[in-house]
Amino acid sequence: MEISPDNIIYWQSGAITLNATIIFTWLVMAFLVIVSWLVTRNLSVNPKISRWQSLLEIIVEGIANQIHEVSQQEATKYIGFIGTLFLFIAVSNTLAIIPGYQPPTGSLSTTTALALCVFVAVPLFGIMKRGFFGYLRNYIQPTIFMLPFNIIGEFSRTLALAVRLFGNIMSGTMLVAILLSLVPLFFPIVMQALGLVFGLIQAYVFAMLAMVYIASATSTQRQNQ
Repeated sequence: MEISPDNIIYWQSGAITLNATIIFTWLVMAFLVIVSWLVTRNLSVNPKISRWQSLLEIIVEGIANQIHEVSQQEATKYIGFIGTLFLFIAVSNTLAIIPGYQPPTGSLSTTTALALCVFVAVPLFGIMKRGFFGYLRNYIQPTIFMLPFNIIGEFSRTLALAVRLFGNIMSGTMLVAILLSLVPLFFPIVMQALGLVFGLIQAYVFAMLAMVYIASATSTQRQNQ
C-alpha cells in the first residue's frame, strides 16, 4: 500500500517524472474544465432552466452565501478563488470512489501548493482592499513588538493548512485500505461512503479557513479603531 500518490510512478525519463499526483491532478482539472464548459455553454435566464444549470446556481449561491457569512463582505471579489479551492478539493476527494484513482490531495506537495496559493492570496486581497501600508499595519497590531509573532503566524497557518488537509485525506485512505484487507465485505463500503462525506467536509473547512484569513486581511474595522 502506497502512503502517498507521489510514490506511484507511471512514467519517468531522466529528471522528468509523471507520478499519480501529477496525472490525477491534471485529470481533475480537465474534468472541472469540461464539466464547466458543458454546463455553462447554454445558460438561460428563462424560468425553465436545465437541471445542470439549476445545480450550478445552487453551488455558486451556496459558496457565495458562505463567503458573505464568514467575511461580512461582498462575495463577488472572492468567489472565484474560494470556489476554485473548494471545487478542486471536493472533486479530488469525491472521485476516490473510482477504482485505481488516487486523490491528489493525499499528497503533501498538492496540499502545500494549495496552502501557498492561500498564502499569496491573503496579502494580495489585503493590499487591494486596504492599500499597501494599511495592510502592513496588521503586523504591528496591537503593538510593534508583535511584528515577529505575526510574521511567524502567517507561515505557521500556511503550514497548518497543508498538513491538516494532507493528514486527513491520507489517514482516511489508509483506514479504508486497512479495513478492506481485514473485513473485505460491507464495512469498507460504509467507510468509503463516510470517507466521501469527510472529504467534502475537508474541502469546506479548507475553503472557509482560507476565507477567514482573507477576511482578516481585508477587514477595515481594525484599521479604523
